[in-house]
Amino acid sequence: MEKVASSNGQALVELQGISKSFGDVKVLKDINLTINKGEFFSLLGPSGCGKTTLLRIIAGFESPDAGKVIIDGVDYTETPPYKRPVNMVFQNYALFPHLNVFENVAFGLKYANIKKSEVMRRVYEALEMVRLTGLENRKPSELSGGQKQRVALARALVLKPKVLLLDEPLNALDPKLRKEMQVELKKLQHEVGITFIFVTHDQEEALSISDRIAVINSGKIEQVGTGYEIFERPRTEFVANFMGARNLFTCFIRKLSGRLFEVELLENLKFKISINNGFNISTSEFKFIVRPEKIFIRKTPLKNPSFVCVPATVETKIYYGASTSWILKVNGFSIFVEEQNRDVKFKDEFYPGDRVYAVWEKRNIVFLEPA
Repeated sequence: MEKVASSNGQALVELQGISKSFGDVKVLKDINLTINKGEFFSLLGPSGCGKTTLLRIIAGFESPDAGKVIIDGVDYTETPPYKRPVNMVFQNYALFPHLNVFENVAFGLKYANIKKSEVMRRVYEALEMVRLTGLENRKPSELSGGQKQRVALARALVLKPKVLLLDEPLNALDPKLRKEMQVELKKLQHEVGITFIFVTHDQEEALSISDRIAVINSGKIEQVGTGYEIFERPRTEFVANFMGARNLFTCFIRKLSGRLFEVELLENLKFKISINNGFNISTSEFKFIVRPEKIFIRKTPLKNPSFVCVPATVETKIYYGASTSWILKVNGFSIFVEEQNRDVKFKDEFYPGDRVYAVWEKRNIVFLEPA
């Protein structure tokens, strides 16, 4: 194992130019990624995007066709899984049905040349950490889904890895328990201080537990950032759609001065805006998004230069109790609006067929990188 220079003093896992193919299918395409010490990092994307393959390459269960896997400054690319400072929690937990909880958690310590008293201490410490004290004599068949999840976590943590890899470990849980485990998982990661790398296809799950997220699409990283950056400031059309932005507008822009531009959304609708996204404006046609919850509906236009007002017609109204969704039509395309149902006493009512205005603040416009 070769010691290499880290690109960042806080970097723990560095993936450099990772590519992987299965037959003619290129699953990963030149992945470059840095994950920091003590970070809860999620790999987010749809099924088949390559996120689990990337996790298995970090674990050593798959070998990359190209690139390096560096952990804590050491090149582990050619190192077998059992010699890497990582452990993995699988989607199906992979518990041994014939062993009880204590034996399952202690299993990996058998091969670590540790005294029996130390094994006992570490197992009970791990069980206390995941709140399973008192259940050490139960078999997996006698446990609930959430308890099995905790056993798998304890078994991984008892070996004190530098990195814990989690491959969609909450998928088998019912929605209520899944949300509870998300909170517990984040709390546990904070307490133990170990770097977690978590694979999920669930946007809300990634947002709720991650320090940072890498959105993966067709074997490539589309964007890396905090949950806020990924949700509120997507950089590509894929990320915007995947995170539920829904409102995707095509416009033409013309530079006025500096970062000030004129945007033409419709033939008779132009507005001025400052664009500071950091990428070069090299074409006149651009796409931007406005999240549905950032748009509201008015009977009359708002005469304020900080806002954009688009004349529209109400097509659909869907009442969800806590919120209402609207679909508005404008020149053949749709605008989606989501609003919380607060005090209905002060709220205007709109119905299908009504002529209205879709209104949003210019600061909530997010321009996307050109394809």
